[in-house]
Amino acid sequence: MVSNAFSAPYLPAGMRSVKIVVLGPFGVGKTSYIGAISEIAPLRTEERLTRAGQVVDELNVATKSTTTVALDFGRRTLGGGIVVYLFGAPGQPRFADMIRSLLDGALGGLVLVDTRRIEESFESIGLLEEADVPYVIAVNTFAGAPLYDEAVLRDALSLPPARPVVHLDARHLESAKTGLIALVADILRPMRSVT
Repeated sequence: MVSNAFSAPYLPAGMRSVKIVVLGPFGVGKTSYIGAISEIAPLRTEERLTRAGQVVDELNVATKSTTTVALDFGRRTLGGGIVVYLFGAPGQPRFADMIRSLLDGALGGLVLVDTRRIEESFESIGLLEEADVPYVIAVNTFAGAPLYDEAVLRDALSLPPARPVVHLDARHLESAKTGLIALVADILRPMRSVT
């Protein structure tokens, strides 16, 4: 798996880059996550929500006024000479083909989950499994959202026992890092047993 890491001519000598995709349903916090963890000003492709979009998308997050229409992009440098490029995918199901393209060459994926809408995470998990990309489930904490025991979450998401599950607040760097750390640890784990 680590063979997806590559050296590029624009990186300083000895540095390697890896691609991580952040997925999840509309309004789960992907843009916030990229913004919190990126060491550079993130690229965002957000547009205002309109009534025309209601015809195509079921957007059930009342507090949202914008949506990602292509991707979010950020970067984080890790120890050991590794640069992580983070790609935040749009959350609407109609973007599934574009998300498949984003997953090409990805070393791993981070699926953000909102416990108020667990079933909306199935599509992201399915796309990662279809692409055979390792992933971590990151439960983004929202005020007033139900708190479930990990066993209940695993059962609801049909996760194997070895699939990492973390809880984080996508808005804050120290908390957001737990998802990236869990993903990197899972990718680097020898003889991965997770399917």
